[in-house]
Amino acid sequence: MTKLLLTAICTSVLFACSDNDNKLPEVTPPPPAPEPETSDPFVRVTHASPDAPLVNVMANRAILADLEAVDYQTSSGWISVPADTYSVQVDALLPANASSTVIDASLILQNDKTYDVVAIGATANIAPLVIENDLSEVTPGNVRLQVVHAAPAAPLVDVYVTAPGDDLSAAQPVATAAFMEYTGQVEVPAGDYQIRITTAGTNTLVYDSGTLSLTAGADLMVFATENVGAGDSPVTLLVADGSASSLLWDEATGANLRVVHGVANGPSVDVIANNEVVLVEAVPFTAATDYLSVTEGDYLIDVAANNNGVVVVDDASASLAIGQSYTAIANNVLSDVGLDIVMDNPRRIATAAQVRIFHASPGAGDVDIYVTTDGDIDNADPAFSSVPFTTPMLTETGYVQLAAGDYFVTVTAAGTKDAAIETGQLSLQAGSIYTAIAVDAERGGLPPQLILMDDY
Repeated sequence: MTKLLLTAICTSVLFACSDNDNKLPEVTPPPPAPEPETSDPFVRVTHASPDAPLVNVMANRAILADLEAVDYQTSSGWISVPADTYSVQVDALLPANASSTVIDASLILQNDKTYDVVAIGATANIAPLVIENDLSEVTPGNVRLQVVHAAPAAPLVDVYVTAPGDDLSAAQPVATAAFMEYTGQVEVPAGDYQIRITTAGTNTLVYDSGTLSLTAGADLMVFATENVGAGDSPVTLLVADGSASSLLWDEATGANLRVVHGVANGPSVDVIANNEVVLVEAVPFTAATDYLSVTEGDYLIDVAANNNGVVVVDDASASLAIGQSYTAIANNVLSDVGLDIVMDNPRRIATAAQVRIFHASPGAGDVDIYVTTDGDIDNADPAFSSVPFTTPMLTETGYVQLAAGDYFVTVTAAGTKDAAIETGQLSLQAGSIYTAIAVDAERGGLPPQLILMDDY
């Protein structure tokens, strides 16, 4: 195991330890040693379970190559290990720093082979998928592709890799695959391509990459994973190139944006993009809109009073990335309105409820936030202490995972036990997301109140 860890560490840092400034005398180097007849196997690990939490990956009961807290739709680089039999374990990270083993399998690794080890399927049926290939170079001038159907909710599909704009009715799919099936390795000349996925036997598109430029020498493993981001496509492609991985969204995906009015003494507002496109109008205080689908890109955002058109936020910059979801929160007071545009994580996990709280009440000052099972905070420590009000960027808890059950959230002035907000009993469900924004009372000041969103 020591050899495994040392090899993985050397691989991951790319021999960065060789940057010593000392200089050796120039000498004639010896002739190169002959190439070894065999190579150690290579392993790549992928998290493809759409509702599973972060995971740790272990080999022979030790963390493999720093693969801790690995998120969904992530692949490692290639990890070189000695040929041997390994106990491979995947541990799901649970609330309260607990964990649970979801995969425990024995894996025989042979020289001159590569192994893709994929945690696949919904959490209730998660399983390891192992894809073995011979270790070989890509033919010069070519790109090598292998495609895996890794989306548990998607049906039998046809996968097409064509020249951009080719008529699908005249094309042949490179594969027809059900969940957990995969193609062999296919080489094509480097150049521009279009990847499209249809329901099997039809031209009904469920995914369209648009035009892609594939570079000579690229050796790509392509996973069709369940889409947990923006857009209507049920799948997003996860592309692993041997050193890292990235997401390839359907070309029509765009981004999601919703708006929250948290300015207590402000009128209903309109939100305008690039000084011309009205995204939402007449949003009253404490209201939260549904997500709007917008084109990804850079925006200038104005917030204007609906009753007289006076602009209270002028040309706030926002950069919205493809596939991502955002909440724009108008905050503070009317004389100094701030706009905080935060990235959301709409992916639900089967093992926990996810709770996120924002402090957007300028009248409340610093606060303590308690999360208890009975509502009694007399002898409890706050889950979050001395949380300040800040603007335009609000202070928040981030997504906190809680085991399913009944909870009470209590907000007090910092350092006191005097409740400013008491939610009463909240029954939180695993697989749900709960967002709360503390704002001032109507027309400003205390007592504060909560704007409840998502699964509240």
